[in-house]
Amino acid sequence: QVQLVESGGGLVQAGGSLRLSCAASGNIFSINTMAWHRQAPGKQRELVATITTGGNTNYADSVKGRFAISRDNAKNMVFLQMNSLKPEDTAVYYCNAQISSSVWTVWKDYWGQGTQVTVSS
Repeated sequence: QVQLVESGGGLVQAGGSLRLSCAASGNIFSINTMAWHRQAPGKQRELVATITTGGNTNYADSVKGRFAISRDNAKNMVFLQMNSLKPEDTAVYYCNAQISSSVWTVWKDYWGQGTQVTVSS
C-alpha cells in the first residue's frame, strides 16, 4: 500500500504565501515524476507543476513566476511554495506521484486526498 498525504493548505489573503507539503509512505521502491494539481469549484482538475527525479520542473502558465515546486528524494516528499497568491488560485490542491513498489513493477499513479487553499480578496 502507498499513501500520499498533503498538508499546508489554509486561508490566506491575496498577495500572501503558502507552502504545501506532500509525503509519500508505504511500499515504495522508487518515485518518478511528482506533481501538484488543483481543482476549483465547478472546474476540471488542472496540472499546476511537475518535477522529475532529477529536479527538472514545469509549470502551468497561470502560476509561472509565483509558484515553485521542489522535492526531497530522501524523504519521499514534494513541496509547492506559492507566493503572490490570487483569489483565482482558490482550489483543492492534490499531490500526485508515479511510484513503483519493486524493481519488477511499473510506476503507478497515486493521489493524495487534497488540501484546500482559499485566497481572499
